[in-house]
Amino acid sequence: MSDRIFGHIPGYPPGSSFASRQALHDAGVHGPLRAGIAGSQAEGAESVVLSGGYEDDADYGAVILYTGQGGRDPETGEQVAHQLLNRGNLALATSKLRGLPVRVIRGKGASPYAPAEGYRYDGLYVVDAYWKQRGAAGFVVWRYRLLRADRLLDGMTVAEAYSPYSESRVPTSLLRIVRDTAMARELKTQYDYRCQVCGTRLTTPAGSYAEAAHIRPLGRPHNGPDTFDNLLCLCPNHHVLFDHGAFSLTDDLSFITSGELCLPEPSLLRLADHRPATEHLAYHRVHLFHGNGS
Repeated sequence: MSDRIFGHIPGYPPGSSFASRQALHDAGVHGPLRAGIAGSQAEGAESVVLSGGYEDDADYGAVILYTGQGGRDPETGEQVAHQLLNRGNLALATSKLRGLPVRVIRGKGASPYAPAEGYRYDGLYVVDAYWKQRGAAGFVVWRYRLLRADRLLDGMTVAEAYSPYSESRVPTSLLRIVRDTAMARELKTQYDYRCQVCGTRLTTPAGSYAEAAHIRPLGRPHNGPDTFDNLLCLCPNHHVLFDHGAFSLTDDLSFITSGELCLPEPSLLRLADHRPATEHLAYHRVHLFHGNGS
């Protein structure tokens, strides 16, 4: 795992201005001096620059329709070939799968929301969706819908967050989609993205997908820690069932269920060096499990 930072760069809050791409590079806000996407296929995209270079881009402020990279003539800048789901394009798709935030930098002239001069860091966005389509020049391009992360509140749908009536709402915390920490990513890597309940490993064209579930949830009022002993690697189905109290775990990691739920194994699948803490398991049984947690 590299030292990539998925999130704000210390010392450079949203609104920070930069005179050049070199200045962005030196600050660590966006590394490449030419490429619009910074990141790797395996780890995800750290940042993107909107520079007005792609005719298919559309910037609506809190929502950006971003065009991937590739297929342009280096001399004229015109689209002359299809884009592929690789390099930076695959990095953005990986960010969608991993739930990673992406730093967005706007350059002069990129859109009505761009700065009058130079470049400006405009905060964190999440990759809400990606797809391929015929671009304005007739070639296949990859498109990404980026949503400004501070518009997303816990429990809100995307439609609610981005309705015309949501501006007055004050953000308090981000959705789970942007809470995929380095600890969570490391746990999923160790389990090769296999669910600890059913053993399923979901594979997509952009890579494998799994979710990190906190046994004792983060944030108030639960105040669970972001540590290996408070994490499980789960598929989306079992993550939802676990979070909503359909099943829990005994101290010896056997499953207990509520209602008629039937799990494929009698106990949790785990690696030898990953042991969920008994205090977090007890908290889940008492406070989140819809059954007898004693």
